[in-house]
Amino acid sequence: MYHLAFLSGLLAFASCLPCDTSGSNRELLLSLNKDLLRSLEGQDELPNPSVHLALRLSDTHNLPKEEQHLNRLKNSLHNNIQSLLSDSHPVVGSLALYTLALKSSCYDLNTITFTVGDKIETLLTHLKKELEQEKEYISFSQRPLTNYYQYSLGVLALCVSGIRVNNHVANKLIKAVELEHFTHGDIESIDTYAMAAMALQCVKNAGSYVHNTAELEAALMKIQQKLLASRRPDGHMGNEFSTGLAVQALLAMGSLVSECAASMEALRRDARGNTYHNPMAISQLLPALLQKSYLAVQSKDCLNEDNTLVLEPIDPVEVLPSDTKVAVMLEVVPTSGTSSVYHLDVPKGSSLLEALQLLKGKNVGFTFEKESSLWGPFLSVVNGERARQSDRRYWHLSSDGTALTEGIGDFKIEMAQKVTIKNTSY
Repeated sequence: MYHLAFLSGLLAFASCLPCDTSGSNRELLLSLNKDLLRSLEGQDELPNPSVHLALRLSDTHNLPKEEQHLNRLKNSLHNNIQSLLSDSHPVVGSLALYTLALKSSCYDLNTITFTVGDKIETLLTHLKKELEQEKEYISFSQRPLTNYYQYSLGVLALCVSGIRVNNHVANKLIKAVELEHFTHGDIESIDTYAMAAMALQCVKNAGSYVHNTAELEAALMKIQQKLLASRRPDGHMGNEFSTGLAVQALLAMGSLVSECAASMEALRRDARGNTYHNPMAISQLLPALLQKSYLAVQSKDCLNEDNTLVLEPIDPVEVLPSDTKVAVMLEVVPTSGTSSVYHLDVPKGSSLLEALQLLKGKNVGFTFEKESSLWGPFLSVVNGERARQSDRRYWHLSSDGTALTEGIGDFKIEMAQKVTIKNTSY
């Protein structure tokens, strides 16, 4: 763990300086940048626009690899979104991240089109339509078709692309802040507050919101208070995986770097401890450690970029299964409330996904299905029961009563524990 050291006579002066001036911190940023680049190699899943966005917001680049990834986005991700649009699935979050990724590469967004029915329209036109549909759904159901995180992403992507955000669309987000609708289960979603902050700050900067500017200011102030109130003694805001976006939001709203110092140090400390091996997590914290936010996409010109980032070859390391076994009790709680309990021993260090696969292979009545996301695989069906976003339900994961902050592919089982998988509404 790296600790900042201050000479007592320079304490007051140093506390006002940026936190990333030491050689050690520069090396960490470079290492995180390389981790993101390596995550692009041998990808079988859809290319991740969030990773592309973080790479483009970095100070150093490997332009050929970034260009290759941009081409994958324009093909594989584009085709995936086209398919979802054709099937009338809500895609505001995917469209928004795709927009931000393209914008970060200074790509002409007017050349990107999608076809629905016999009508060909631009990416930004579809994004505006998706937001309008979300807004209308909020009007009669008090929630978006997707969620307020994706809704905020949509507002942000339109705004940084220079498109005026409809006052009524922005107002729905402001009202959601006012009514504290940013929850996931019983927990406030710091990620959503952070994304809403960047979206509303962009709207404010654009000067296009004339509905009630006092309401806009009040919403931003409330979000800032929520983020700061969520700060834990260790410096994280919300949890380890929401802090990157929270720091970005505070910086976007005008907070000094020194005011975010404790949270940025928490990110650096855990990054050095390999907490952030998931590319999606790194993609959200790297801009924060670079003292940037997603709003920086708005002014990016892609000129005279540093192209010196080189990936050194790494010898593959074969990880052998541990001989040490740990006992796991798995409890599945469906909507009926009648739980099923299973017992198994797994090699120490196994992922939860590997444990579930072992249990499924024992033919004891446990089954599951998973789907892909930008964060990795997530549970969709357990013992034949589906938890669907359209029903505002998901499989909540906890270990010995504590909610997991990692997904089934990332959470490692290092000791005996009880894992509970519960069909939960939000």
